[in-house]
Amino acid sequence: MPTSTSEIKEKDIPFLEKVQQKSGIADLYDARDITEVVFRVMRDLMTTEAADRVEAELHKPAETAVATDDKALEMEIADLWHDTNPIVAFLSRVRPPWQGPGIFKIDSDRFLFRVANESPMQPNVDREQVVKAVFSATKDELSSERIQEIASWLPDRVRQLWEEA
Repeated sequence: MPTSTSEIKEKDIPFLEKVQQKSGIADLYDARDITEVVFRVMRDLMTTEAADRVEAELHKPAETAVATDDKALEMEIADLWHDTNPIVAFLSRVRPPWQGPGIFKIDSDRFLFRVANESPMQPNVDREQVVKAVFSATKDELSSERIQEIASWLPDRVRQLWEEA
């Protein structure tokens, strides 16, 4: 699980504020941590190549209000796409997508279950609304081609949330 204690990067705040506003999550740190878990489960459904294509599109310099010499403020949303757990990040690059038959298949129920249980999501929060909020903020950053590619990897109910976002 991501740690809520690490500082939120200034460049991530506009993206996370979109997630926070559309999801009803009260805390920006929770919005960040939940976003990272949603991204983790999304990557688990995709091939490494597909996940890399998404990252490449999220790899845009963040807009800053004023010019700055601080390169940390000029990073990009792609940083949220990276897993904060180095072991999980490594394994996600070497294993096949979790689709098809088998115990590791991620269907819509498992997708939503993982988001709720691997993140600091409060029990009274509507997990579908939160996932949809992350999807909406993410789609704002992607081309229509990448949006369609991601949809092709998502299971039925989660795909519907993606399309509604």
